[in-house]
Amino acid sequence: MIKSFKQAFQSTGPDIPKFTTPESEPAKDYEERRYEAAKWASAVIEGEVEKEAVKKGFKKLYSYIQGKNDKGVKIEMISPVINLVTHGSSNYTVSFFLPSSYQSNPPAPTQSGIFIEEKRAMTIFVRSFGGFTSTQRNAESARLLAESLKRDGRPFHEEFYYTAGYDSPFKLINRRNEVWLLKRD
Repeated sequence: MIKSFKQAFQSTGPDIPKFTTPESEPAKDYEERRYEAAKWASAVIEGEVEKEAVKKGFKKLYSYIQGKNDKGVKIEMISPVINLVTHGSSNYTVSFFLPSSYQSNPPAPTQSGIFIEEKRAMTIFVRSFGGFTSTQRNAESARLLAESLKRDGRPFHEEFYYTAGYDSPFKLINRRNEVWLLKRD
């Protein structure tokens, strides 16, 4: 199990969520990305603190990709794992990106609380950071990203942010984490 768990977050091939970056001069402390529409397996975890909600959501979704779906198939895990954090709410939406082979027809979840979500194309602002995440580190990174965007006059949705994790919990160094703020049109 450890081997598959380690490999779970190491996908860097063609099955990562597809995005482009604008050709304009990049900011020094954040990146702008335009993600294509895509399907994600998601679970809403209610009434928990962020750390516990992410653990519960991850566990539910991991069982889905390990075969608890209507086709009984194992699905490769693709990074990042994202978590929607809404200010003032104790509900969190944890999501796994579905590989390209399942984008057109993903297996239906057989567990309650898991659903297939089609995220429309979106432009996001990204702040990256290393190390292990925590509720405080995520919130601080989101706050710093928001300050940078306000400084640069870039409109964004202030009522929520996403966290994105790319690494197995077993990876100890050179970890990659992000916070995302959705661009307001």
